[in-house]
Amino acid sequence: MNGNAAQKLCERMRSSLSGWKQKDFERLFEGFGLKWREGKRHRIYYHPTFSDLWMSIPRHNKLKEWVARDAVKLIDKLRNSQKGS
Repeated sequence: MNGNAAQKLCERMRSSLSGWKQKDFERLFEGFGLKWREGKRHRIYYHPTFSDLWMSIPRHNKLKEWVARDAVKLIDKLRNSQKGS
């Protein structure tokens, strides 16, 4: 997914927090350059340059609204970090 498509996905997620699946978060985070690794019960997304930007997402197919809210906040922090560097 390119950056423009990831941006549009982020805006859709910002306007509607429910109904998102694991694949949606994978597309979102990879579109913004985050990498991931598997934990025991979660998938951990992290940014290779900004080590303080990471998020752990449960490995359920349908996820709670807080996951989308926190994902959008993480992307906002990433944008701010990129502007400052």
